Amino acid sequence: MSATRLSTLLSRAAIAASAVMAPVVAFAQEAAPAAAAAPVPDKGDSAFMFLSTILVLFMAVPGLGLFYGGLVRAKNMLSVLMQCTVIAAAVMIAWVVYGYSFAFGGGANPFFGGFAKMFLAGVTKDTTAATFSQGVVIPEYLFMLFQMTFAAITPALIIGAFAERIKFSASILFALLWVTVVYFPIAHMVWDANGYLFGKGALDFAGGTVVHINAGVAGLIGAIMVGKRIGFGKDMMAPHSMTLTYVGAAMLWFGWFGFNAGSNLEAGGGAWLATVNTFLATAAAILSWSAVEALTRGKASMLGAASGMIAGLVAVTPAAGIVGPMGAIVMGLIVSPLCYFFVSVVKNKFGYDDTADVFGVHGVGGIFGALATGIFASASLGGIGYAGEQTMGGQLWVQIEAVVITILWTGIGSAILYKIVDLIVGLRVPVEAEREGLDLASHGEAAYHN
Repeated sequence: MSATRLSTLLSRAAIAASAVMAPVVAFAQEAAPAAAAAPVPDKGDSAFMFLSTILVLFMAVPGLGLFYGGLVRAKNMLSVLMQCTVIAAAVMIAWVVYGYSFAFGGGANPFFGGFAKMFLAGVTKDTTAATFSQGVVIPEYLFMLFQMTFAAITPALIIGAFAERIKFSASILFALLWVTVVYFPIAHMVWDANGYLFGKGALDFAGGTVVHINAGVAGLIGAIMVGKRIGFGKDMMAPHSMTLTYVGAAMLWFGWFGFNAGSNLEAGGGAWLATVNTFLATAAAILSWSAVEALTRGKASMLGAASGMIAGLVAVTPAAGIVGPMGAIVMGLIVSPLCYFFVSVVKNKFGYDDTADVFGVHGVGGIFGALATGIFASASLGGIGYAGEQTMGGQLWVQIEAVVITILWTGIGSAILYKIVDLIVGLRVPVEAEREGLDLASHGEAAYHN
């Protein structure tokens, strides 16, 4: 066989082989990228989470500061604004250094997230975080920042319980210790896939246990351990500006849509359900508190309407994307009379000085909301239903367990931390400073000038 003939046959064989193998090669080329392709964040979801994140920041600065600031006397206005602002800033730094890792570091421990993501190790502009939908992700930076705003506002909630007599240094030190020992572990237990309460099936859509029960109980312990304000029960200690309190409350309601809807982690049906419920539960609670005041005092007050606003928001937080709209309305109607009873009767009965009613509204409202979520999640009551073969009774028991664990963890942990802070820097300002007002005594400036 000639070389020319051999060459021709080999060429034809190669062409035939190529024709036979072409579909196989093409399939392999198509299948390989499909198997290796990682989910890509949707720009709409990313924009939604960015907006939700800055809305939660708006809740803390300036919303919470103005809400609490209006509730104290004029001489302590700036001290509250400073505490809210500096606590939020300090916790933001702690969050990126170690908090994010402690809460969401990927560790298998049910109570602790581990050290893997300290200093944001491994978190880049290209890494992603899972959402509640299979194959849907968001940028990890966004998830980290969204959770950071929750961590920043929660300890700031606590300071309303002992406003007007706490040392500035004590409030900052306590906040940093508290998020480390109490908040980060609870966040891991409830919201991380490896967490103890997450594994139990506890329902907490946006922070009934992690934020409100946590902060409310810590506030009550603080109010007792720091002690009453000088002249409490004798001197006039009415809020100095209901106007600012109303502005702050309205800002909180506005920002709370980021808090609740953003907890869906994507711009889907759960976010819109949370939005509807954040409107309706809050509106119902405002009406409910105003009605109770009108019946018991003869007049409905602006303070009562603002308190009802916050109570409704607190109650619906764990339930926002879980219960139906009618369930949210019922929760709003019930929570205000419950909180009103604690604020006006229980607090006076036991005589503790909770300046801004942190326990009466956040603690009590959070406990009610967490338990009610287990009931109104039922599909028969308009909720999204229970997972697997879970029943209402079974879910309610899980919710009770989550509430009890949170109360014990924050109650015991907070009491120990208050004592440590008292030993290091002291909790209270001197009597002279308290009489003068913390604006001048602690910060050398005044909110108002005659």
